[in-house]
Amino acid sequence: MPKIAPKIALVTGAGSGIGAASARELAAGGFDLVLAGRRPEPLEETAVAVRAAGREALVVPTDVADEEAVAALFAKTAERFGRLDVLFNNAGVSPQAVDIDELPVADWRRAVDVNLTGVFLCAREAFRLMKRQDPKGGRIINNGSISAHVPRPNSAPYTATKHAVSGLTKTLALDGRPYDIAVGQIDIGNAHTPLAARLGEGARQPDGSVRPEPMMDVVHAARAVAHMASLPLDANVLSMTVMATAMPFVGRG
Repeated sequence: MPKIAPKIALVTGAGSGIGAASARELAAGGFDLVLAGRRPEPLEETAVAVRAAGREALVVPTDVADEEAVAALFAKTAERFGRLDVLFNNAGVSPQAVDIDELPVADWRRAVDVNLTGVFLCAREAFRLMKRQDPKGGRIINNGSISAHVPRPNSAPYTATKHAVSGLTKTLALDGRPYDIAVGQIDIGNAHTPLAARLGEGARQPDGSVRPEPMMDVVHAARAVAHMASLPLDANVLSMTVMATAMPFVGRG
């Protein structure tokens, strides 16, 4: 029997947290990985785990807000693997939580550049590659957040960009149909990562109080990403919410 070619997945923000955990789960599911992020050292740590699972890992330090860097990332992906089957748009930043009149414009712009423009730039390059490869098509998974539905206090840049990602996801899901490109979004609530650990220690609530919030193991979010990635292209999870069961999401806002 002919050898089945491995599928290729590209994960942004792959050096830590949800991105690193998702890369490990994708490797366990048989994907070779392209690992993108700003810092090379954490990416190399993720690559070690991917290779330990018997899969290939290509490390490409990338700022997803930089158009030329993103173009280079996808060019290197095509050069190494010849195709791309899954893009997980995971990279994101969360500016400091302050009243909007105290928020530096630079913080707002950085959130828009990474959380929204970065998703657009990577999706644009993925479309270009997936449209021309043979067989054509692929899947894009955007990391939204439960903030794509309801805000936390003092979270204008993060919440606004995540709401925008939801609109971008739906538009790309429509525009990808003629090219067998499936696009969906995962909204994650309180996965235990270094970035989100503070929520378990105490998070500001809409009534002004600060209370610890329930957390879940990040592996559950990663397995949800891997499930979305594993589907055939005639099936799509357009939107999935995976969250710590008892966290204050329903009724928040």
